[in-house]
Amino acid sequence: MKKDEKTQFIDTLAEKLNQVNNFYLTDISDLNVETSTRLRRLCFKRNIQLSMVKNSLLKKAMEKTGKDFGEFYGVMKGSTSIMFCEVANDPAKLIMEFRRTNPKPILKGAYIQEMVILGDDQLNYLVNIKSRLELIGDIIGLLQSPLKNVVSGLKSGGNKLSGLVKTLSEKPE
Repeated sequence: MKKDEKTQFIDTLAEKLNQVNNFYLTDISDLNVETSTRLRRLCFKRNIQLSMVKNSLLKKAMEKTGKDFGEFYGVMKGSTSIMFCEVANDPAKLIMEFRRTNPKPILKGAYIQEMVILGDDQLNYLVNIKSRLELIGDIIGLLQSPLKNVVSGLKSGGNKLSGLVKTLSEKPE
């Protein structure tokens, strides 16, 4: 890669890092062609963009963003791939599923909504993070519960009230 190509790649990667709120750094080295192709297909189906990057170029792109990615520099050794995603826990679920049959990908770190998470031991934590839509659904469910109680109380009260009115109207004077 020539110097101007590297500069263009760094600029493109820095722009991508500024645009996304979630990305994962993983190690997918030592996967054979068939296995890595299967991983790439899974990523494509789940709307996860998987790319191999050189650590030095990734570090320069991270420095260029102006964000604090300093914690990642310690884990950027060896082969590194980056997974960009919209839903924060999708790559973690994919990694967990893929590792049922393969030893890799290994999670090096994740950047979730300006929070840095390092280490493969944090994979279970990342799987359990709720997505934005799941949180909105939970909030709507919590808001609906009291409203449903009020509506059902009014309905049952209406039946009681109409029963009382009917009884009183039928009562001889």
